[in-house]
Amino acid sequence: MDKMVYIAASGAKQSMQGLALKANNLANANTTGFKSDFAQARSMQAFGEGLPTRVFAMQERPGSNMTSGGVVETGRSLDIAMSDNAWLSVQDASGNEAYTKVGSLNITAEGMLTTSDGRQVIGEGGPVILPVPIEKIEFSKDGTIQVRPQGAPANFLEEVDRLKVVDANNATLEKGNDGLFRAKPGQIVETSANVQVLAGTLEKSNVNPVHEMVDMISHQRQFELQVKLMKTAEEIDERQEQLMRIV
Repeated sequence: MDKMVYIAASGAKQSMQGLALKANNLANANTTGFKSDFAQARSMQAFGEGLPTRVFAMQERPGSNMTSGGVVETGRSLDIAMSDNAWLSVQDASGNEAYTKVGSLNITAEGMLTTSDGRQVIGEGGPVILPVPIEKIEFSKDGTIQVRPQGAPANFLEEVDRLKVVDANNATLEKGNDGLFRAKPGQIVETSANVQVLAGTLEKSNVNPVHEMVDMISHQRQFELQVKLMKTAEEIDERQEQLMRIV
């Protein structure tokens, strides 16, 4: 069978993968701290018998859009946003350190400070554990956590820990399949005095819905074009078979 079928089929598959990536971006347009993913296709030579005169498409995710989303005030004491290159340190499912922009925090019954998606927040000495029950919690600009235990005087605030907020950019971090960011191989991220924590606010998603919709339409049309190419290859094979019968 002509390689045209394989090339068209691979192109259709990669177009569907790009469509899924763009659909995921669009679905997270209202997700706090979400960073949209880029989609990129490049040509790869198809090796086999003879010279590699044909190419097929390969869809890639070269990186994520690291621009900051808009910051909105919520007035909730457990909501925080971070400055542009600042990232909150959390534990992933394996217990390793990862980074996120999700600043909607919660306190469990055991006093663990977690993000809204259940990631345990890391402080200077490891996972943040608060002395529950507490009546009030405050985050200063440098990430210091102060609480007022239940029954304490109204003007009393006790410093219990400090959020581990690192300074990193697109060249330093890469996004995992779980939505968390981690340092690229050979890169080191560290805490910095230049980062700031804004209490009572949240960073919105940086997804541009209009841009993502246009890209989805483009990927859909590319998929339809690849399907037409497969049908054309089928028609060519049928006509070749007819010619062979005449001979």
